[in-house]
Amino acid sequence: MKSIISFKKIVVATALAVSCVSNAQNGGKFKVCLDAGHGNQDFGASYHGYVEKQINLAIILKLGTILEKDPSVDVIYTRKNDTFIELVERANIANRNKANIFVSVHCNANKNTEAYGSETYVMGLSKSASSLAVAKKENEVIKLEENYKTKYAGYNPNAPESLISATIAQEEYLDQSIELASRIQDNFDNKVNRKNRGVHQAPFMVLHKAFMPRVLVETGFISNPAEGAYLNSEEGQENMAKAIADAIFRMKAEYFGGNVPVLDIKKSEKPMPKDSTPKLKDVELPVKEAPKSVPVKPTVSSVDTTKVVFKIQLKASNVKIENKPENFNGLDEISSVFEAGYHKYLFGQTNSYEASKKLLAEAKSKGFESAFIVPFRNGVKISLNEAVKSSK
Repeated sequence: MKSIISFKKIVVATALAVSCVSNAQNGGKFKVCLDAGHGNQDFGASYHGYVEKQINLAIILKLGTILEKDPSVDVIYTRKNDTFIELVERANIANRNKANIFVSVHCNANKNTEAYGSETYVMGLSKSASSLAVAKKENEVIKLEENYKTKYAGYNPNAPESLISATIAQEEYLDQSIELASRIQDNFDNKVNRKNRGVHQAPFMVLHKAFMPRVLVETGFISNPAEGAYLNSEEGQENMAKAIADAIFRMKAEYFGGNVPVLDIKKSEKPMPKDSTPKLKDVELPVKEAPKSVPVKPTVSSVDTTKVVFKIQLKASNVKIENKPENFNGLDEISSVFEAGYHKYLFGQTNSYEASKKLLAEAKSKGFESAFIVPFRNGVKISLNEAVKSSK
């Protein structure tokens, strides 16, 4: 499995998740679970008088206030005050509430006080020393929990990579997690004028047990005096919150419906010089272009390949699986696409969006609860919104 996904802008043209489709059809609300990292006795990073737990909470509360202005959005908080919440309980809160998206907000820190910039993580294994260091730091919170050795049996806090035990579970929402992370980073870069350190993959305990698209946002380095001051300010917190909210609203509009409100996001008046700070070792910087999709293999059903083709993504795996019904709970007509180091397995194909919903229901009945609709044009993924318009 490729350990890192780091690029400035990636177009992941898939439905947000089957939960979004179901909620949209049933008239339900779009549920966003917001997690302010650390709390109470767990201060997080603390430099120059800036305390991470306080900044995280301030950004989350501002973010929640923005989202709650949309009556179709339901916001769930893991904490709204200075409370200590166990890492696994944060994920449980999101799961119990059947959240469509989980966003955990943190601040970064480094002994090199010149380090600065924002980065967003998705769940996964990384061989990058810097990514593993960030995960190790955030995961060490479990040592403040009672009976953590029993509760997190099999996990070694000194080796974050030991967290990867259920590969399929972590990969189910990878596409959507990357898309959300990419939108957040694009906003930090283009709308707030912060340094973009890219989208990365790392084994975070708080993301591991959350079963929906989920990201962990490192808003910046409070170890850097200037960036710490920005994140500790009302203006900085408000702008970072708006940048994240805009990304969430755009994901919702794309796959769930609704409008994207215009948010007054102010760029940093005096952004830090882009190239004045030495790069940290092993930090993966974004590349300019996203990797192209490998064309999907043809399947049995007869479809018009000159039109949009809808398929159902069942799962993704870093291990190649033979396209046989016995490997997919009896489903036949299996095809695959290879993207960013993953083999992604798809079921059926049709030119009709309505027919694709029936295929989705069939896949779900066979046990693929996280399956979702994926549209293609000329063998390359496109957005569901664009596909539906084209099919009409």
